[in-house]
Amino acid sequence: MPFIKVYIHIVWSTKKRTPFLDTPDLRQMVWKHILNNARSKGIHVDFVSGYSDHCHCLISLKPDQTIQKIVQMIKGESSFWINKKKLTTEYFDWQDEYFVVSISDSMINKVREYIKNQEEHHKKITFQQEYQEMLKRFGFEKFKE
Repeated sequence: MPFIKVYIHIVWSTKKRTPFLDTPDLRQMVWKHILNNARSKGIHVDFVSGYSDHCHCLISLKPDQTIQKIVQMIKGESSFWINKKKLTTEYFDWQDEYFVVSISDSMINKVREYIKNQEEHHKKITFQQEYQEMLKRFGFEKFKE
């Protein structure tokens, strides 16, 4: 059996960046559901958090998993669950696009802390500003909206 250790940081937003996840309690319920559902499907979500209009996941990939399938499963199932439970007043959906970067072993704890502190972080900076900073930091300036 091969030994593979590949971590990725995935970020995606709500459709049109609508702040559907508008309370800490609702966010915690959604993050817990994402974590438990992913694990039930064999996806190792190391850490999940976010804010009212987006989600961050730190995931360890298995050899037979692709980024596209994992993101599709997590986003699709969680939006279905949110709508089924009527957790938002309007129809909930995640935006199609997402941002993914690989994480080196030496940066895993730093990324965990960054994801963990999203509530505090977004008292100072909007998701749009954060997203533009990520694009710049990882050399994707040409993808700015």
